Amino acid sequence: MQSKAEVLKWEGRWAKPAAFLTFLAVALLIASEVVGNPIGGDGQAELLRSTAEHTSAVTLSSLLQALGFGLFAAPLFYLFRAARVRSEQVRGQLVGLVVIAPLFLAISTGLSADARNDAAATFVAGDAKSTLSVREAKEDCSSERDDLGAEDFAEEFDPAAGEPPLTACEERKTEDDEAANARSEASTAAAVSGFGIAGALGLMVSLFYVGLWSMRTGLLGRFWGSLGMALGVALLLNLLPLALIWLVYLGLLFAGWVPGGKPPAWAAAEAIPWPTPGEKAAAELEQDPGP
Repeated sequence: MQSKAEVLKWEGRWAKPAAFLTFLAVALLIASEVVGNPIGGDGQAELLRSTAEHTSAVTLSSLLQALGFGLFAAPLFYLFRAARVRSEQVRGQLVGLVVIAPLFLAISTGLSADARNDAAATFVAGDAKSTLSVREAKEDCSSERDDLGAEDFAEEFDPAAGEPPLTACEERKTEDDEAANARSEASTAAAVSGFGIAGALGLMVSLFYVGLWSMRTGLLGRFWGSLGMALGVALLLNLLPLALIWLVYLGLLFAGWVPGGKPPAWAAAEAIPWPTPGEKAAAELEQDPGP
């Protein structure tokens, strides 16, 4: 077990580097969104056409995002270690998961650029095949027309060259199925899926565990600890802004730039749990006995 002086020395030495890498992760993730902004479309087919027109942007955006996700390991490891030295209840064996999960997600994101560009080239060249039958396409479109109503359906599937909306719908359904098949058959699709699932699940567990014990040991307040615990699910739902807000706070915390300073547990080099609402109310009553 390390002494308090050793704990404070190590954390003081690595606080600024951890803060820098955290801010860098935020900058890279924001940059990836900016670079990838021109890429989009309604449906799989339009998305692959847009990808084919912006292959360089797809590659650069994916690489920036991969680096950003990989750097998640820095603040998570720093926070995990700080909680571990303050409580023997924190399972040290999980440090591997804390480091590897962001790296797996980074690998998946990096490989996704090749998969998307490969699928786009296949689709645009007309080599992708649809497994959706004509009958299935008609049934899907008829059901969608009944749900939306004829007027809204016609607006949704604005026909080209005077085609009926139903025909335009069937063509789009078939194209989207071709695009989906092109993506699933890309050379790196299996690796993207495998690393992505492992990384996402691992990161969800890591964020929950680190957020929980950072809050229990007093390294994070209840709000920021709870937000960290929820980020795994938020990332699965593509709520990246929440992750960026949390990372910015961590960077400021590590650097000692948060208003009011760091929670007492940092300087004490020991766990100082936050009082529960009941304990806080009791303490306030003791301090204010009344008239």
